[in-house]
Formats: sequence, C-alpha cells, structure tokens
Amino acid sequence: MFGNSQTAGVQHFQNRSNNFLYVLAAGFAYPVDCFLRPRYGTRFANPPIVFIGSALMLFLPAIGALYTSFMHAIPLASIPPAVGLFSLGDFAKLYFAAAAIHLVRIAYLMAHMEKEVVSTFDGPPLAIFAFLPKSTFYFVRIVWEPSLVVLLSILLQDLRIIQDGLALYLRFAALALFMKGTIAKQEAWTYLRNLFDMRNCAPLISKLVQGDATDEELAPIGLASFPKNIPPEIREAAVQQIARAYSPDNPIR
Repeated sequence: MFGNSQTAGVQHFQNRSNNFLYVLAAGFAYPVDCFLRPRYGTRFANPPIVFIGSALMLFLPAIGALYTSFMHAIPLASIPPAVGLFSLGDFAKLYFAAAAIHLVRIAYLMAHMEKEVVSTFDGPPLAIFAFLPKSTFYFVRIVWEPSLVVLLSILLQDLRIIQDGLALYLRFAALALFMKGTIAKQEAWTYLRNLFDMRNCAPLISKLVQGDATDEELAPIGLASFPKNIPPEIREAAVQQIARAYSPDNPIR
C-alpha cells in the first residue's frame, strides 16, 4: 500500500550523499569563501568545513614542496623553476591571516548576539556582483562567483602573477563553489516542493480516508485504496502514518 516506502532508502542515501558532498565541497572552497564572503555568519562554516579548508592549506603546499624536492633530487633531471610571483604556499599564508581576522570577528559576534540577524547567512556578496545582470542570491553563488574565480585563475596565471599550483587549486575551488551552491539551491527547492506536494496530496488523502479514492487517483502519490473490510482503527493509524510520511520535515523527503 505504501508505494513511497520502496524509495525511502534511496532518498535517505541521496540525502546523506548530498550532505557529505556539500561538506566536502564547502571545505575545499572555504579558503576562497573567506575572501568572497568576508561578512559570513557565525554558523556559516561549521567545524568540519573549517578543518577541511585549513588542512588543505597546510598539506597542499607541503605536498607541492616535497614533490619539487623529489624531482630536483633525481640525477640529470631538468626541472624548470615555477613561473609566477605567488605560490600556493603564499595563498595559504594569506588564508591563515584572514582566518585569524575572521576568528576575532566571529568571537565578537558570538559575544554580542544582538549584532547578528541570522547566524547561518552566507553574507552579502562582493559589491562588484551588483553591477552584473541577474545578480540574485543563488545565481551569484552558482554562476558569478565560480566564474570570477576561474577567470582570475586564468588571467593571473597568464600574466605570471600566480604559479600553476595555485591556479589549479583555484579552478578546483571554483568547481567546489558551484557544487556547494547547487546543492544548497536544490535543498531549498526540495523543501518548497515538498510543501506543494503536501498541499496537493491533502485532498487525495482525505478521499482515501473516506474510501472514495480510486487507484488511478492515488497512483501519483504511490498509494492504493484501502480494502473495504479494514477495521477503522487500522485505517486511522495508516492515515496518520501517511501524513507523517508526506510532512516536509520528514528527513527522507
């Protein structure tokens, strides 16, 4: 009778996968987010996201330095020096300096909660995006900000201002920004879509309770009509279960 229960496991797995991918993408992009959204809320970046971003800034430059040392240690190997003024290590130093400033700012906001409206807010975008077309919240997050990061990585690399390793990281960070914004947009849309679905399902569930709904009417919501001889208490319990299943707060929806 409960057709939707067949997909509950898949939906639960999808939600967990989305959450994992969001944390991973947000962590990878967090060093860039510190500069794109300098006024983000106190709960915008949770500890796993900050840890992933900080760990990347610690280990990626170290791995790059070890690789360079290893290649230079190979006899007769001709390794050209890196071209560019700023390396990934220089960006890491800039990130940790910005992170220290953010730490002081967040500590102040935590001590003075009246200064902050919504603690999970991403923060306003950079002023430059206000002059671009379609500068809505999610369009800026999904399109304009990743595009700016990619454009800067290409332009600064061609001008020999940043080295190849930093340019490569910025391009991956742009992809992470895109994925992070896309998942956030999908989650917001899904919640609203569930509200609409719940509203549309209410008349069908009401007809199901009264025993007037046909199988054709119930097919879009994955249900079938009750047997004619079902006890009233079982019918009532089943309806309550169905109502909970179609609630927008249901974690598998």
